[in-house]
Amino acid sequence: MGYRCQTLYERYSRPFLLFGTALATLFTIPAASAATPVHTTAGIKKAPLHTKPHKSLSSTPASAVRSAPPRHRRSGPLHSKDNEEINVSTRRVASRGAEVAVTRKVMDRFVEGTNPMQILAQTTPGANFTSTDAFGLDTYGNTFYMRGFTQMQIGATLDGIPMGTQGFANYNGVSITQAMIQDDIGGMTMSQGAGSLDTFSAQNLGGAMTYVTSDPKDKAGGKISQTFGSYNAFRTYGRVDSGVLNSTGTKFYASFARTKTNMWKGQGYQSELQADAKVVQPLGDRGKVTAFFGYGNFTQGNYLTMTKNMWKTMGRNSTYLKPDYDKAKLWAYYAQYTSDVPPGYEGLLSNDEIGDYAWDASQIQRTYLSSINTHYDLFKNVKSDTIIYGNVSSAVHGGTNNFVTSPSYGTPELLADGTVSGVPMALSMAHAFMRRLGGTQKFTIEAPHHNRIETGVWYENNHWIYNQRLYEDGLNSAHNWLSDFKQGTGHTWFNNSYNTNTFQFFLQDRWTIIPGMNLLAGFKSLTQTTHGGTKDDYTQQLAAEGWNTYYRHAANGTLTASAAFLPHFNFDYHFLNHHEFYWDIAENMRAYDYYSQTATSTAWGGLGNSTYTAQQVFDANKKVLRPERTWNYVVGYRYDTHLFSASVDFYHTDYYNRLASITEGSANTANSAYLNVGRETMNGADVMGTIRPVEGLEITNSFSWNDAEYQSRSINYGGTSYNIKGKHQVYYPKFMYKANLNYTYKRAMFNFNVNYIGSRPMTYLNDEKIPAYWVANLNLAYNFGKIGFTQNLKTTFGITNLFNSNYIGGVYGAASVSGDDNANLFVAAPRQFFGTIAAEF
Repeated sequence: MGYRCQTLYERYSRPFLLFGTALATLFTIPAASAATPVHTTAGIKKAPLHTKPHKSLSSTPASAVRSAPPRHRRSGPLHSKDNEEINVSTRRVASRGAEVAVTRKVMDRFVEGTNPMQILAQTTPGANFTSTDAFGLDTYGNTFYMRGFTQMQIGATLDGIPMGTQGFANYNGVSITQAMIQDDIGGMTMSQGAGSLDTFSAQNLGGAMTYVTSDPKDKAGGKISQTFGSYNAFRTYGRVDSGVLNSTGTKFYASFARTKTNMWKGQGYQSELQADAKVVQPLGDRGKVTAFFGYGNFTQGNYLTMTKNMWKTMGRNSTYLKPDYDKAKLWAYYAQYTSDVPPGYEGLLSNDEIGDYAWDASQIQRTYLSSINTHYDLFKNVKSDTIIYGNVSSAVHGGTNNFVTSPSYGTPELLADGTVSGVPMALSMAHAFMRRLGGTQKFTIEAPHHNRIETGVWYENNHWIYNQRLYEDGLNSAHNWLSDFKQGTGHTWFNNSYNTNTFQFFLQDRWTIIPGMNLLAGFKSLTQTTHGGTKDDYTQQLAAEGWNTYYRHAANGTLTASAAFLPHFNFDYHFLNHHEFYWDIAENMRAYDYYSQTATSTAWGGLGNSTYTAQQVFDANKKVLRPERTWNYVVGYRYDTHLFSASVDFYHTDYYNRLASITEGSANTANSAYLNVGRETMNGADVMGTIRPVEGLEITNSFSWNDAEYQSRSINYGGTSYNIKGKHQVYYPKFMYKANLNYTYKRAMFNFNVNYIGSRPMTYLNDEKIPAYWVANLNLAYNFGKIGFTQNLKTTFGITNLFNSNYIGGVYGAASVSGDDNANLFVAAPRQFFGTIAAEF
C-alpha cells in the first residue's frame, strides 16, 4: 500500500503542487503567525490551555481530552424588483431522495450573517446546531450533529472544493464561515443518507453538506447592508457586481463583510473580517471557467467551558477570572499545588473545577482559499469538471494554563494574607499552520439506454504544523490576550508536523428505468496516508527551568487508511404526480485523525507513560488499528402538493471499528491507549409536514427520534471493565421537535421558529445528562422596493433566543465514563436583538 500511495503521489502531485503554489503566491498573504506555527493543548477537543487531569473516554474520533499534569487526583418570497433574479424555489426546501436543499430565500429569513450550519439545523429534521454566540461564528463553541454524526464526521464541499472537517482549528480544511461570506452563498444541500459519491471527503461516515456560491449578476450593480444588535454588535456587508464586461461574457463580483460584537459575558469581543471574489469567464456555449477567492480573519475571546455543576452553581454568566489578577493567581495555586479549594467555595466547586477557571483564553484564525473551476462540454454527451485549489491557514489559540508556573518568580507559596507569591500559571499558546493543495476531475457521460455515468478522482496534499509555546505572566499583571506572537518569542514546549496525501476515486451510473424512476449504483475508493508526529519535545528542559511542565507524549510514524470498494446504491421513484419513494444504502470509511502529540482521540496523541513510551504504544497500535466504517440504510417517502407537503424517513446505521482513547491507571501513572472499542448501532426516524392554508402562509412541523446505542460489553477504563451495551450515544438527543411559521404578505415577511432538543447523555454510562431545552427565534422584514436609486430597500428585525432560555448549547470533546467532571459544556447565548437595513443598486 505504501508503494501504491507513493506512485499516486508522484503521478498526480507535481502539476497540482506547481499550480497550487502559483495560487498561493497570487492570492494568499501568510498571516503574521504563520511564520511561526504554534498550538494549544486544546487538540481537536478545543479545550482551553489551563489543562488539568482528565478522567474521560473520547466520544468521537475527532474529539480530544485534555492532557494531564501529574496530580493527585416554504412560502412565496419577498419579490425582487431586479429582473435578473431567478426564483429557484418558493418553497421552504427543494428536496430529492435522501437530500434536503435550502434555498437562498430561506437563508434570508434569518439574521444576516448567521452560520449556514445553524440555518440547516433549524430547517432540516435530524440536525442540531448549537453555539455560544447568536451568529454561530464561534468555531471553538460550535457543535453540529446530523443523525448522530458530528461536523467532524460529515462531508462538506464548496463549489466542489473539499472542505475537510468543520470543527475548530481545521487541520485538514476550512470552516464555511471562514471560507466565504454567508450572503454570497447561493444555496446549500444536506444529504441525510450516506453522503454522495461525488462529494469528496476522507472524513465522511454519514451525510454530506454541499454549498454553492452565487454567480455574478449580468447587470452592473451591488448591495450594501448594515446590521446593529445587542452587546454593541454590528455587521457591515458590501458587494459590487461588474455586470457583463465584454462580448465573451466576462463578469465578476467582489464582497466584503465585517462583524464585531462584545462578548455577552466576561471581557473581550468577537471580530471577523471576510472577503470573497468570483470571476466567471464563459467558454463560448460549451463551458466556463470560474475563479474564486475567499478570505477569513477571525479573532475572539473564548467562552469558558463548564461542568454541569459549574453552570448550576455559579450561574450562566460565570466565566474567566479576568480582570481579577490576584484571584486568578490564587485559584491557579490551589489547582496546581493543592487538592483543596479556595475559602468560601467548599461544597460548591471541586478542586478540578477550580482549575477550570483561568485568567482568559482567545483565538486568532486566518484563512485563504482560492480555486479555479472549469466546466466544459468535451462532446455532445460528455462533460468535464476540473477544480484546482489551494488553501492556507494559520492560527494562534490558547489561554492561561493553570498547571504550569512562570519560573522567573520562584516557586509559588500561599501567604498569610491569602495572596500568592510567584506566578503559578503561564500563557500557553498553540501556533498552527496548514497548507492544502489539491484538485478534482469529474466526467459526466450521457450513455445509451437512459444511463448517466459519472466518474472522478481527487488528490490532495496537506501539510499541518502544530507547535506549542509558553509565555510567562507577570508578577502583577497578565499577558495581553492579543499579544504579537512573533517568531522567536516564547518558550517552545514541543513542535509537531504532519504530511498527508489523499486519493479518492468514484464511479457511478444513474439509470432512468422509466420516467420518474431512477436507480443509482456505484462505489468509491479511498486511500489516505499520514506521516508525522513529534519533531521536538522540550518537556524535560522546561521542567528543569522551573516551568513545572507535566507531560511527554512524543510519537512519530505513518498510518494508512485504505478501502478499495465502498459501494453506494440509491433508488428514487416519483409517481402519481405528488408522491416520491426512495431508499439509500452505502458503506463509508473515515481516515485517521491527526492533530498533536497531546490531543487524544488521534493515533498520535496522548500515548504512553513512564513505563511505556508513546512511541512504543504507537508502534504497537499500527499492527491492530483499523479505520472506522459505517453501513448506512435510509428509506423514505415524500408527498408534495401546493397545499400540503409531508415526508417520513427511517434510517439505520451500523458503526464498526469505533476508535477512542482509553486512559488506564492513576493520573500520574496514566497509560493512554487508542483502541477499537467496538460497535454502535443507530435507528431513527424523521417526520415532517408543511401546510399552506392560505396564500403566503406556511406552517412546518417536524419530529425526530434517534436511538443510537453502543454495543460493547467491556470498556477497560482506569483498570475497571465497564459494560456500555445499550447505552445511548453521548451528546446526541433522542428526541427533537421543530416548528416554523412563515407568512409573507405583499412586501412584508414574518418568521417564527422554535426548536425542542431533548436531554443528551454526558457520559458513557448515561448517569449524567444535559437538560432538555426549548429555543425560539423571531424575524420580521419589509421590502420598500425601489426608492430613488436603490432597489429592494429592505429592513429586517430579528430576535434570537426569544424567550431567553438558559441552556447548555455546544458540547464538544471527550465524554467521561461516568460523573460530572468534564468542563466541556458551553452555555448558549441569551436573548439578543438585531436590526438590519439593506439596499441594492
